[in-house]
Amino acid sequence: MVTRSSRTPWLAGGLSAAILALASCASVSFSRETQTSGTFESTGFAFTILSIDVPKGALDIARENAADANLAHMVVREVTVIPNLGWFDWLLDIIGFRWAKVQGTWGFAPD
Repeated sequence: MVTRSSRTPWLAGGLSAAILALASCASVSFSRETQTSGTFESTGFAFTILSIDVPKGALDIARENAADANLAHMVVREVTVIPNLGWFDWLLDIIGFRWAKVQGTWGFAPD
């Protein structure tokens, strides 16, 4: 006779929820410098397993998050992806986490 522990469904559900919660996170912040312009900073976090980014690449998450604001004339000034191992980046494609930050300006600054 096979019996099943009452903790098994809770453990499986908790593990699934933890993976989904850790899979991606994003944030965006805007600061106004004049009435028609300012700066923005957007971040994205993704989990990679066997070269598959869940739910998508961290840089894509950060860029799409900033673009969803639909502000006029957005210009990206700086992009950072951490960790960046250079040639050894393929090691993170096996399993790993990536964090990306996109910074830039929006709007039309007065001359």
